[in-house]
Amino acid sequence: MKLRVVENKKDKLRIEVVGESHTLLNLLRETAWKEGAEQASYIVEHPYMSNPELIIRSNNPKNVLSSTAQSIVDQSIAFEKELKRVVKK
Repeated sequence: MKLRVVENKKDKLRIEVVGESHTLLNLLRETAWKEGAEQASYIVEHPYMSNPELIIRSNNPKNVLSSTAQSIVDQSIAFEKELKRVVKK
């Protein structure tokens, strides 16, 4: 996965996410809302010709994106622990 900053303003961050699909972008969008984004969305201009772009608006979109990433990591760790507990049975 590669990231490319398309737009970086005080209240808006737009990042191209190379090689990813709706699955990851939906997770990022939904988690960004929970982390306090005023707007969290993504666009795919053409499914075969362009990469998706994540758009976050807030008074500090970089912090929102950072806390979004950390929240996803934390959720993944919790899921892995619970899965190991359940599968042992």
